[in-house]
Amino acid sequence: MNRAHLASFLRTRREALRPEDVGLRRGPRRRTGGLRREEVAALSGMSTDYYTRLEQQRGPHPSEQMLAALARGLRLSLAERDHLFQLAGHAVPHRAVRADHVNPGMMRILDRLHDTPAQVVNHLGETLAQTAPAVALLGDETRHTGLARSAHHRWFTDPAARDRHPAQDHPLLSRLFVAHLHGAYTRDGGGSRTAAIVDDLLAASGEFAQLWREHPVPGGQCPPKHLLHPEVGPLELHCQTLVDPDRSQTLLVFTAAPGSESDDRLRLLL
Repeated sequence: MNRAHLASFLRTRREALRPEDVGLRRGPRRRTGGLRREEVAALSGMSTDYYTRLEQQRGPHPSEQMLAALARGLRLSLAERDHLFQLAGHAVPHRAVRADHVNPGMMRILDRLHDTPAQVVNHLGETLAQTAPAVALLGDETRHTGLARSAHHRWFTDPAARDRHPAQDHPLLSRLFVAHLHGAYTRDGGGSRTAAIVDDLLAASGEFAQLWREHPVPGGQCPPKHLLHPEVGPLELHCQTLVDPDRSQTLLVFTAAPGSESDDRLRLLL
């Protein structure tokens, strides 16, 4: 671990970020153009003291999880993330976990949607980042671990995953989840995280196994989504998508038709 270079790298990347880059307002008394240490700490989900000690070359040896959080908080590119890991004395993460690192461009857009339900998901259906309104609408989907990180996996193994969807929509959603996994499996191949999810579902769910054998393909249209929210009731939402250039991540933005009953109910959550 190169403490001096790590501290310098963190400081330069912190100072290069503007408050507007991460969805923060620039107050009239701000004397510096970059972010404050406490702001980077909050964006990275760690204490200000922990981050400050890293910049002052007296912090602990950060774990891979903490480095990944810093890379996200500082909006690092993949190359910058790899460099951060090397400075901290860790092996560079294998490119197979590319889908775990939110594209900085995606994060910049997400930061500007603070009053809108929106989230970034990877090609395995794993939610990587959510706005606060998205958490209010869908729950904290980033809390899951292991194979359960994938919404596709939870749909077939956790009955609670279907609670917010009307029963009449379940067959269509099941087919869509399987179709998406088919596409991911074709792309990633055996020995991948996708293969681990598929193998587990083939053993755990007869419904999944049957649909898998049918080789469904996603349609080109995105029909309205119907949700049963435990606090505000039924919602009919539209989901706009922005796909990353390498198609490994998608930004989902949920809206309701203006003036509709669903729009009124959605506003209660914001």
